[in-house]
Amino acid sequence: MITARDDRRRTFETVPAGVEAASWWGRAWVAALEEVSRDPARLARGRGYAAGGHVDAVTVTPGRIVAYVRGSRPRPYRTELILPAFADAEWSELLEEVAADPAALGALLEREVPQSLAGTVLPGAGELVPHCSCPDVGRPPCKHAAALCYRAARLLDEDPFVLLLLRGRGERELLDDLTRRNAAHAAREQPDAAPDFPGVPAREALARRVLPPLPAPLAAPAAAGLPPAYPADPAAPDPLALDQLASDAAARALALLTTGEDPIAGLTLWQDAVRLASAHPTAGLTGAARALYRDLARATGRTTTDLARAAAAWRQGGRAALAALEEAWDPPAGPFDRARPALIAAGQGVFRPERNRLTAHTRQLRLGRDALWYAYESRPGDDDWWPTGRPAADPVSALLG
Repeated sequence: MITARDDRRRTFETVPAGVEAASWWGRAWVAALEEVSRDPARLARGRGYAAGGHVDAVTVTPGRIVAYVRGSRPRPYRTELILPAFADAEWSELLEEVAADPAALGALLEREVPQSLAGTVLPGAGELVPHCSCPDVGRPPCKHAAALCYRAARLLDEDPFVLLLLRGRGERELLDDLTRRNAAHAAREQPDAAPDFPGVPAREALARRVLPPLPAPLAAPAAAGLPPAYPADPAAPDPLALDQLASDAAARALALLTTGEDPIAGLTLWQDAVRLASAHPTAGLTGAARALYRDLARATGRTTTDLARAAAAWRQGGRAALAALEEAWDPPAGPFDRARPALIAAGQGVFRPERNRLTAHTRQLRLGRDALWYAYESRPGDDDWWPTGRPAADPVSALLG
């Protein structure tokens, strides 16, 4: 259990990076010290000390911030900033003000200094007093106290409860006190219930009710509808691109409606480009389809030939067929070794094995990781393989299909 005494001492081994205060209350803190200094050079040196990490761990207690600041000598100087703590009566008045103001309470819970308390909790003229064990006896602050002031401002940026601790109260006891006071305010402001307020008996409120069944869902359409015609406006997106996006979105929505699965879930950029291109077979491509192939190839860093081959594989069997096109792997011996005798028995000739592929002249079979065979064809003397037919678990069926 944290006691009030424990809550009133905090030590910060590290301070948030940076020198310039980011919050308005952090800047007000720095201004309170800078107002009592008539030596800008000292402030500049203090800012440099703060930026250079010369300020060691910072300890905050009611009315005092203490740290050791390393200067030009081997032994660091004990430096402190004094700010008068509030008396109990002052704290009671301040907490009542916060508890009665939802905006102030909300700001404090968001770790911000409420604007309404700025003139109360922030240092006033002459309130922030520096002390240092260095031999600099000139007009304060010395560069060590200035460095501590700049580092403390960064602490206040991150946690305004540091400022309230300086004024005498720790965070936990403050929040506990505010919770009690806020509850008391809420109780006082709660209007009395009207005597004729219509109530509902508990038996009636908890009675079981049989609701009518939901209407049957509408039947899914047989196919995705056609998108509207988009006008060719120079200021608008490409109408052909809009048509493509709308058609693809409609097809995806239909698949979700009928199967409950998203057809493009988990696709990579390349796989999705192949999927889009597969809707347009390369034979007899229209001008719009050629432009689509060109744009998709450019966006994925591939050639249009690569895209056309991959689209043919996608039409052959989707994502698994694309993997069979692009991935060579070493399958288990059993099903792969049985495929060659089956092909010879079916009169298809002798196929040469290489990893997951069986090749004979212009025909090839590839075994996918889904245990299906995918057929490929090539021109005589050319190692340019293209997918053909439909996949099958039987290599002969895949080849003849």
